[in-house]
Amino acid sequence: MEIQNYFCHDCNKEIEVNEAGEIMNGNLLKYKLEDGKEKMVFKCADCYAKDQSLRNYQETEVYSRVVGYIRPVSQWNEGKQQEFGERKTFNV
Repeated sequence: MEIQNYFCHDCNKEIEVNEAGEIMNGNLLKYKLEDGKEKMVFKCADCYAKDQSLRNYQETEVYSRVVGYIRPVSQWNEGKQQEFGERKTFNV
């Protein structure tokens, strides 16, 4: 297993994780959001010492086209949402 790098939610500083899965210079935090979902974020040691709470978090709204109309995926019916989740994306 190779070393993986992540970034601090607040300052975007690189968070290092060693081969054993230990976080070298920060913390992995789990927050409960207002809608009951959970969000996991990294914070570097400096940002964690200043403020342990999650700030500036906003859920991303994804738009796509279904049957000729561009609408938020969250407003699609359950079947179309599942189909959207199974799509493969390609970068050119």
